[in-house]
Amino acid sequence: MIQTVPPLERVPRSSRLTMALRAGAWAGITGGHLVATTGRRLARRPHREPGLIELLTRLGPTFVKGGQLLSTRTDVLSERRREQLRQLHDRVAPMSAHTARTTLALAYPGGSPFARIAEEPAGSGSIASVYQAWLPDDTPVAVKVRRPGIGPRMRTDFELLGAGARLAQRLPGLHRVPMCRMVRHVSAAVLQQLDLAQEAVALATLRRNLADVSSFRIPAPLPELSRDDVLVMEWIPGLRRFRPGELTREQRRQIVRQVLQGVYRMLFVDGLVHCDMHPGNLYLSDADVVLLDAGFVVQLDPQVRRLFAEFFLNMSLGRGEQAAEVVLRSAEHVPASCDLAAFRSGVRELVESTHRRTAGQFRLGPFATRLFDLQRRSGIAAAPEFVFPLMSLLVLEGMINEFDVDVDFQAEAIPTLLAVLR
Repeated sequence: MIQTVPPLERVPRSSRLTMALRAGAWAGITGGHLVATTGRRLARRPHREPGLIELLTRLGPTFVKGGQLLSTRTDVLSERRREQLRQLHDRVAPMSAHTARTTLALAYPGGSPFARIAEEPAGSGSIASVYQAWLPDDTPVAVKVRRPGIGPRMRTDFELLGAGARLAQRLPGLHRVPMCRMVRHVSAAVLQQLDLAQEAVALATLRRNLADVSSFRIPAPLPELSRDDVLVMEWIPGLRRFRPGELTREQRRQIVRQVLQGVYRMLFVDGLVHCDMHPGNLYLSDADVVLLDAGFVVQLDPQVRRLFAEFFLNMSLGRGEQAAEVVLRSAEHVPASCDLAAFRSGVRELVESTHRRTAGQFRLGPFATRLFDLQRRSGIAAAPEFVFPLMSLLVLEGMINEFDVDVDFQAEAIPTLLAVLR
């Protein structure tokens, strides 16, 4: 458990930007003269300066979420940095016992439905803490309690990000990139995590959608016991973390394929995409892969889902020309001056260079960066909705590379894609 740090409301707003730059400089993941200068100044300060985890925690849940996502990226951060960021998965300092009791008392003014509830949380994240409780018939349940006042903090963060996007979009070469719309789409999806009633609906929907995916389990919500700031769900015993070193190579391969089967079902069949499949939300129970927390899920528009499936199939089959055509069909804007031949050639070269690569040889992050750069240089405005399936795969890719670098996760998608697109 990490140490409790001063709550966000005590951090002056004027210090937020400096703290954010400090976190980026400390992690070594941001660029630019301003951040570099900030990093050099910070390096000369005494060791009493707070570390990255404390900084992200003080900055609030939006930055904690970013740290969680980055902890999966072997191509972005060193193992030492990622190991530190893993503390953010479910070991963020919990709310005080008094705060939890007060929140529960307000949620159930007529009396608690629980016979008893554990004093210490089973897990704690940036938005909520989860406690084990028992119903009067001694049935164990999981009780997710939202942190009081977390909504205004997160909305302030996205207002700052929106302002930054508006400024960035004025820069040469970025004016056609729909950064403001992307921030709006992502902020709406992330803020949805505050709505525990919506999360209960998402849990129930994912359970139905994935019912026929073998060895993939999602806890059942108990909506009759849930409230606006409390989500009650099935307690799944015997959960253990994903630890590659404790499993045989065949067990790791089987787990990766189970997860991929579930993810490809979400992405290409049902369109209800879980964008937060980091190790804090994925567990093992016996032979089952257990997915917890359905707060950060997005329902894709059917047209977006189909276009993404078409692109992924063409990418998986090494068909660069067809992949380029899908990108052009899905674009929000293709300028009349666009050199279509050069764009198609660039996409073809990119797709063919990554065809038949295993997880250890292929990185989705650099691939997406190169694709976006081709679009930017051609003036092609991509649809912001595509950020969500990409985000889901980017987070998942980090876990895959830890478990089975030999899996061809492009090829694993082909049976599902052919069934959907036939």
